[in-house]
Amino acid sequence: MEGSEIKEEKEAGIGQKKKIFVAGATGNTGKRIVEQLLAKGFAVKAGVRDVDKAKSVLPEGNPLLQIVKADVTEGSAKLADAIGDDSDAVICATGFQPSWNLLTPWKVDNFGTVNLVDACQKLGINRFILISSILVNGAAMGQLFNPVYIILNVMGLVLVAKLQAERYIRKSGINYTIIRPGGLKNDPPQGNIVMQPEDTLFRGSISRDQVAEVAVEALLHPESHYKVVEIVASTDAPKRSFEELFGSIEQQ
Repeated sequence: MEGSEIKEEKEAGIGQKKKIFVAGATGNTGKRIVEQLLAKGFAVKAGVRDVDKAKSVLPEGNPLLQIVKADVTEGSAKLADAIGDDSDAVICATGFQPSWNLLTPWKVDNFGTVNLVDACQKLGINRFILISSILVNGAAMGQLFNPVYIILNVMGLVLVAKLQAERYIRKSGINYTIIRPGGLKNDPPQGNIVMQPEDTLFRGSISRDQVAEVAVEALLHPESHYKVVEIVASTDAPKRSFEELFGSIEQQ
């Protein structure tokens, strides 16, 4: 078999080895990602800062679920130990908790994500999925005065921090899918998923359940590789397969 064929076979999906490390696993989106991964038969290593909280939030008694202590702000070496050499991909669903410390978004959403990427590279893990946000590149999109862009960036320039992390991922050479959802809702899905290229959407919302679904499906479809996708939900949108959705976005 030629080298290129071996690479294609390796990158076709996460079908044979199926242990996924989820950073931010107790968050509102992260816990949904964990639940959907388990429902599809993936083994999950849930990276959390508070193990006791995780035990009360995440599904109990599932032999496919392992909870490990992992703080993305503590550096790539500790993260590599938490992720371990038995993980096949990493999903980053972390997000800072609002506080008076305006450096927190940078510690979590920028440097924390960078630490995760560096840990993956130490371990030879070549699949990384990031939950980011629409409007991270709002200034370049002409959305500098969009109220959402302003409000989010008041809290420590969180969108700017996320954008810097995205740029690091894209330069790292790792096989990435960056998912930029619109406004996140805890309600059940209403409408179908709309997926657009980067720097396209500047309004709209989506259920966290659908965001989790996109993250999990990205593991299964090579059409998602090396892509930045923006997603919202619309009752007017047609139902499309994930092959179609991911396939409609050009690789970067």
